[in-house]
Amino acid sequence: MLTVSDVHIRVGARTLLSDASFRVSPGDRIGLVGRNGAGKTTLTRILAGEEQPAAGTVTVVGSVGHLPQDPRTGDLGVTAQDRVLSARGLDEVVRSLRAAELAMASDDRTARERAMRAYARAEEEFLARGGYAAEAEAAQAAAGLGLPGRVLAQPLGTLSGGQRRRVELARVLFAGHDTLLLDEPTNHLDADSIGWLRDFLVSYRGGLVMISHDTGLLEATVNRVLHLDADRAVIDVHNVGWRAYLAQRETDERRRRRERVNAERKAGSLLAQADRMRASVGTASAAKNMARRAHRMLAELEPERRAAKVARIRLPEPAPCGRTPLTATGLSKSYGSLEVFTGVDLAVDRGSRVVVLGLNGAGKTTLLRILAGRERPDTGAVVHGHGLRLGYYAQEHDTLDLARSVRENLAAAAPHLTDGEARRILGSFLFSGDDAGKSAGVLSGGEKTRLALATLVCSSANVLLLDEPTNNLDPASRQEILGAIRGYRGAIVLVTHDEGAVEALEPDRVLLLPDGVEDLWSPGYADLVSLD
Repeated sequence: MLTVSDVHIRVGARTLLSDASFRVSPGDRIGLVGRNGAGKTTLTRILAGEEQPAAGTVTVVGSVGHLPQDPRTGDLGVTAQDRVLSARGLDEVVRSLRAAELAMASDDRTARERAMRAYARAEEEFLARGGYAAEAEAAQAAAGLGLPGRVLAQPLGTLSGGQRRRVELARVLFAGHDTLLLDEPTNHLDADSIGWLRDFLVSYRGGLVMISHDTGLLEATVNRVLHLDADRAVIDVHNVGWRAYLAQRETDERRRRRERVNAERKAGSLLAQADRMRASVGTASAAKNMARRAHRMLAELEPERRAAKVARIRLPEPAPCGRTPLTATGLSKSYGSLEVFTGVDLAVDRGSRVVVLGLNGAGKTTLLRILAGRERPDTGAVVHGHGLRLGYYAQEHDTLDLARSVRENLAAAAPHLTDGEARRILGSFLFSGDDAGKSAGVLSGGEKTRLALATLVCSSANVLLLDEPTNNLDPASRQEILGAIRGYRGAIVLVTHDEGAVEALEPDRVLLLPDGVEDLWSPGYADLVSLD
């Protein structure tokens, strides 16, 4: 259980939240909503104990599991299975059991006896932590999230970004925490995995606070809504489900508009009458009181809610280039004995539009990293044609320097910009005033997405490599990026789970991984988008 009392959140001079108080009890499934940059991710970090509020307290009873938007794992050498099992300390116990089993095969009688005693101790600890039932539970959670046994046996360092996120989600769910804090849990999940997660959350008996732009998931799971109002820096608590919240919010907006119109009409009448009465000495005092009453009536109205600002997302005007600015031939990539893909050929012609499809782990992100020059293939080559200018958007935001500010990241990407030009670009992506000085490391996932896209604007790129560009975006910002993709006149190579992004791209070709089969696009491939 979590109890939040009078919490204030500030970033620099800006107040994100003031006097917030609410509770998360067992059985509460709370949707935390608000526009990008409102402070949702910062609030979940505070609830998880990873950051401290400027004022107020967060009281925790029981254990809390937190899935951040971009989970970072420490040791990429451990297997995915051990990472999941480590949530209950089972990974070390299982390793002790395996080590004892090997030692029991020794020809030395003393060593065998010592190994048998070690095995007995490890088995006792294993059973105390849930034993084989817990192992089966971990495997079930992993399989539900699209992680089969062969993936669980691989080191984390060999997995794609999407697979590593699934491992972290499986680990958090398997841990058996009393309260879960999930920040965009459906990122990188296919349709089947989202369905499994939905069923898990509906039956979960602990407390849940979830940030998600997946309205279907919110509708199916949440029974309370916390709306973080960025304009007023407050949290509105709605003890209803998602549909009822939307209806209640619309009703409240209509009521506010009606009250404002009535109050403004009455205040206007009072002020007009006061103006007429001021001319007479006998009624001047009454006129002054009447004017005060009118101003007080207007002051007591709830502030008019402004429409949320939306980033004006645009992609660069492509520089001139040759007929085929980017070519890849015979690409292959393996991690140790694990072959990711082999024999991939791709010719990106001027203005062409290619979508890359394949299951998680098929190497889609790896291929884009190779095309962008951020990773080397085992075999094959990437050839830059005449006039090529590459722009790369990475799903893990690893094109950003998290130690630098927003402004410094843009300056590094485009050192030729004047200060005024940089401010204008950042402002169009909703980084104005003090926001430009914020460290990129404290940005929410949606803000990092906007900053990464802003660095592309001034690149004059004529070939864009886009890896899940709609992740972490609110619906309005997502529509902006879809419009930008639709209107871009250069070539695009796109990796996405978002069917809307593929529709906006209107691809002319599809590349299927891991086999490297290239084909002309047809509507039949659309069914593979949400399943990859």
